[in-house]
Amino acid sequence: MFNSICTFPLPSDLLAQAIHPTSPLLALGLASGHVQIVRLPALPPDSSPESRAEASSTNGHGRVEIAWRTRRHKAGCRSLAFTLDGSRLFSAGADGIVKVATAETGEVTGKIAIPSERDLDGISDSPNLLHVLSPQTLLLATDNSAVHIYDLRTDSTIQGARPQQTHHPHDDYISSLTALSPSETSTSGFSRQWFSTGGSTVAVTDVRKGIVFQSESLGEELLSGTAIGNKFIAGGEKGAVRMWEGGIKGLMGGINKKTAIQKGESLDVMCQMWEESPGEDVIAVGLGDGSVKIVQLGAKRINVLDSVKHDEVEGVVTLGLEPGGRMISGGGSIVKIWEKETADDLEEEADEAGSDRDDGRNGTESADSQSDSTEEEERRPKRKKRKRNKGKTKGGTNHIMAFKGMD
Repeated sequence: MFNSICTFPLPSDLLAQAIHPTSPLLALGLASGHVQIVRLPALPPDSSPESRAEASSTNGHGRVEIAWRTRRHKAGCRSLAFTLDGSRLFSAGADGIVKVATAETGEVTGKIAIPSERDLDGISDSPNLLHVLSPQTLLLATDNSAVHIYDLRTDSTIQGARPQQTHHPHDDYISSLTALSPSETSTSGFSRQWFSTGGSTVAVTDVRKGIVFQSESLGEELLSGTAIGNKFIAGGEKGAVRMWEGGIKGLMGGINKKTAIQKGESLDVMCQMWEESPGEDVIAVGLGDGSVKIVQLGAKRINVLDSVKHDEVEGVVTLGLEPGGRMISGGGSIVKIWEKETADDLEEEADEAGSDRDDGRNGTESADSQSDSTEEEERRPKRKKRKRNKGKTKGGTNHIMAFKGMD
């Protein structure tokens, strides 16, 4: 279903990624404290393999370039988030500071100090997740289970910034946070609520009303989650996906479908992919063993449609779908870009499979038949096979990585 079209290395382990809402830009946060923005090749309007090859050769669309890179934090960069219009980029570091910069140049325009809460052991709180809920609202989740709400209309500086509100929807660190669709009565068109996972519970929180719902313990640590329409989805440490339907009322009802994706492997990250058909949504799930599962959320059951391997050793820590439809996975010190197979790809695979079956049957023929067949093949022109993109990085100039098969 997906082919790896590009793999590029990073100078240190990846902790966070953010995908630009409209442009082929990818922000990466590293364990070294560095933040960089990578410019992906823009897709031509006609996304056929032939048009992409022509675009890459004439316009340079076949290369990945680092737009800018800087040491943004004194400790690891743990989360990144673009504003809804993509003009600014927020970064949260283990140094306890959130910085906002222009996405185009990386120039810092503001700083926010994380409130100095401490846990029961006296350890200072650290940022865990950033999410821009609306043009005026920034959510900052922390290891101590806090969700701080900042008003972006206030010109904040490191000396004076304070959250407008703080909620604790979970008893442990918050592992995922997803904005819910705005209500039909919304006048702004932006969401006021979000779904979160943390510890062994799920919750829904409202900007104005506070915590709307918090579940009882589900018996395992929940590491990932997302929300699609009236569905809430959570992934746990034991390899199972849980799904609640019927919106918040269905979540409160407590009835969920639970399906093992891969027993014993943690489901560390997930993201929405596309709608297969009405009521049949597809998500991608990144696992601790380095694999990515493409999962269909059906009305009656949860199915694994496909599985690809990000890395043989490192787990998947970041996952997303960029505006052009390419899936981006990150983990360890590499990032991979995946492209959904086209009808031509599937047809070619079917032809190759049929050819392999024919070869197997021909292997039982007599030696004379094989000899005749060999002579006939030598007279027949060879069929060219289109090279597959398997994701190895080509050499190039500094800060430029080539998409295999697109030069």
